[in-house]
Amino acid sequence: MSRRSRSLILGRDGFTLVELMVVIVMIGILIVPAYTFFNTSLSQYISLQKEGSGLSDLTLQSQRVATVLRGLTDINSATADGLDCYAYFAPSDTYVSHIRYYKSSDGTQLLADVTRMTANPPEGTEIPSTLHTYTIINNFYQQSGVNTFEYLDSTGATLPQPISDLRTIKGIRVTLAVPGGNLSDNSNQTVSVQVTLRNRKTNL
Repeated sequence: MSRRSRSLILGRDGFTLVELMVVIVMIGILIVPAYTFFNTSLSQYISLQKEGSGLSDLTLQSQRVATVLRGLTDINSATADGLDCYAYFAPSDTYVSHIRYYKSSDGTQLLADVTRMTANPPEGTEIPSTLHTYTIINNFYQQSGVNTFEYLDSTGATLPQPISDLRTIKGIRVTLAVPGGNLSDNSNQTVSVQVTLRNRKTNL
């Protein structure tokens, strides 16, 4: 084999250092945008999933509160941030329970104290040992200028606070909100439900 042919063959044995550096740089140029795109897409997916889950839970809890309030039998006190009433907390309940909806001291939770009754009022009395506190909304958000509870008269108009005559309350609007998962605009998720008090007693 001639010296020229042998040198040509040897020249094909590997890459030069410059060639390797060029390849590494090109791979880096391709990886950076690919990683950025993947990371952004993943963050958006997680954010959307969190928002969807939060809205689903918020809707479920709103409907749960609406179901309880729709069948309440009497109201003890009614404020913009809380409601004290007698209502059936579970569909299987024989008697109403004493239910108090209120916000936690730091305003980040909507809670409900539920105490069972020996019978329906006015005959029944509370059973203190059955008192249980339920967390309705764990990550509660209070919207500026929006009351958690609004009380409506027979025409559907909002009753001004404080309400002097609780017998004028014929409906309740409940507005619940949690912080949104969209980091770009800090949007909040809100669900509002309105119920008519169909089982309300006015002669207790």
